[in-house]
Amino acid sequence: MEASAAAHELVRPWRRATVVATLIAAVELVLLIVCAAVIVARPLAHAMQRRAVTQARKTVFSPPAPVRKALVQQKAAPAKPTHSRAQTKVLVLNGNGQTGVAHAEAVKLESLGYGIAGAADARRHDYATSLVMYRPGFRSEGMRLAHDLHLTVVGPLDGVSASTLQGGQLAVILGAR
Repeated sequence: MEASAAAHELVRPWRRATVVATLIAAVELVLLIVCAAVIVARPLAHAMQRRAVTQARKTVFSPPAPVRKALVQQKAAPAKPTHSRAQTKVLVLNGNGQTGVAHAEAVKLESLGYGIAGAADARRHDYATSLVMYRPGFRSEGMRLAHDLHLTVVGPLDGVSASTLQGGQLAVILGAR
């Protein structure tokens, strides 16, 4: 019995040493992974930030093709509006996320003589600039509204149903500027 107890005592220090060595190796592995993540993540984060800034600048300074086309069309001499301001209904949409701007702009448009179809939030709140959009046949009225609001971006409403406009012929999306 003494021989088995002595043999058992010889095994225990070996097991303890193995457990301690394994724990030390695990801690070193975790530290290596953290260091590698820090070393790799910092340049990667900077690269992603530079790309995001580049994309944001492209978005702000390079409007999409339909807007560019609308800007080119705007430089042509606009036709005289066939509907008066009172006959023209405008839907005002808040595209910048600031509370109350759509309602305030609707009040301003009413004071200019426009009919208001409604004032609500746009689906997105990241519009960089304000713009006027018009239904087919209301281009000259859209140009007049843009002139009244001192806006430069005017374009057609493509693929938007009349029910979405709540009976309006024009829509104003208020952007950050």
